[in-house]
Amino acid sequence: MQSSLRADGSRNWVQPADVRGRFARARKVVFLLLVAFWALVPWVRIDGRPALMLDVEHRQFFLFGATFNAQDLWLLFFLLTGIGFSLVFLTSLLGRVWCGWACPQTVFLEGLFRPVERLLEGPREARIRRDKGPWNADKIARKVGKHLAFVVLAAFVAHVFVGYFVSVPRLFEMMRSHPTEHPEAFAWAAALTAVFYGNFARFREQLCIGLCPYGRMQSVLIDQDSLVVGYDKKRGEPRGKASDPEAGACVDCKRCIAVCPTGIDIRNGLQLDCIACTACADACDEVMDKLGRPRGLVRYDSLNGLAGGKTRFLRPRVWLYLALGVLGLVVATVATRTRSTFEANLLRVPGMPFVLDGDEVRNAFTIHLVNKRPDAATFRVEPEPAPGLAWVVPMGEPTVAGLGGISIPVAVTAKRAEMKGNLPIRIRVRGPEGEKVVEGTFVGPTAGIGKSEGRAP
Repeated sequence: MQSSLRADGSRNWVQPADVRGRFARARKVVFLLLVAFWALVPWVRIDGRPALMLDVEHRQFFLFGATFNAQDLWLLFFLLTGIGFSLVFLTSLLGRVWCGWACPQTVFLEGLFRPVERLLEGPREARIRRDKGPWNADKIARKVGKHLAFVVLAAFVAHVFVGYFVSVPRLFEMMRSHPTEHPEAFAWAAALTAVFYGNFARFREQLCIGLCPYGRMQSVLIDQDSLVVGYDKKRGEPRGKASDPEAGACVDCKRCIAVCPTGIDIRNGLQLDCIACTACADACDEVMDKLGRPRGLVRYDSLNGLAGGKTRFLRPRVWLYLALGVLGLVVATVATRTRSTFEANLLRVPGMPFVLDGDEVRNAFTIHLVNKRPDAATFRVEPEPAPGLAWVVPMGEPTVAGLGGISIPVAVTAKRAEMKGNLPIRIRVRGPEGEKVVEGTFVGPTAGIGKSEGRAP
């Protein structure tokens, strides 16, 4: 069996040949659009803020007009659940189309790094011949030029990736300044450049085969009706020369193996290494065109279709995956739109729970107020009157910066003689888009220390 790994476990370096055809042209367009979208998104701004940025340093996250902070991370569960089941649905219906057409590993390798390799080192036969030959000036120049180009591409990918975590203007500022002024960002960019270079220059298809769990999950996600790139064995076998009337359509030219980026033989059936890139389908169609035979010996089809049966696209598991994916995305959307735009928590000041001042008992609290809106907002803090309690709130109408937070001191006093136990306290915090009530307990010497902090219900 052909593979990028030999029987003894050693690496069989894959040098895929160039391929032309309808799928190759379509993939180039898709790769171009995906790379352009990925590179341009950090530049796009919506209402003056980045369209997509994960500012981990300040715990601020922007997602196409919506803003979030660290307290909204629970929403990721529903979002990732919806995306996960949507990918499962896509796989059960269309096989590994994600791997061959949209996975970043495939997009960057086939859309950026391999074209540079082919430009500097030539077609497959020239690369293989040069690799087997002695080191001379031509070989050294081409190898050094290729790897320098790979480093530049890896640095480009790394810096755009960093641009999703810092603003683009700040990224350019960091790039122009000395690395010691921004050591963390410089370390991340350097480390990512090294990782991307090692991956796309050497590791390549081994990431899909050895590390990515998605390929190993296909055995449970794909069934007999899922679309795969497969070989029509009934039409192709037995293999033989084109002039042999007893032979099938396959002339055993091995062109499908030569163009495969993972080095497999598609004629051996569905395999873990296959990423459904359709290179073998284009290569086989090209050979069939030269022989004057119908295309489709290697094609997109289900295992049932390749065996001569009918393909059922809509089946129970597809509906189930679709329902779960839609449910996760709907819940994430509803939760995002109905989430509160601020958080308020009543916290007791650390230290003594109360202070005696003559005949008065004083409790000290702080209200931790977080504005989850992207713009500054003014809030109103209103203690609810309670018999025997006096309030001091020096910041009754605080203004909180967008995605910022403040601590508001609150002092509560009561006459010691009038205390007959712990007293509940309630403070109402009104925001631009709603209100919250935070609760706590006033304690004194005539009763045990009860609840020391309150949270918004």
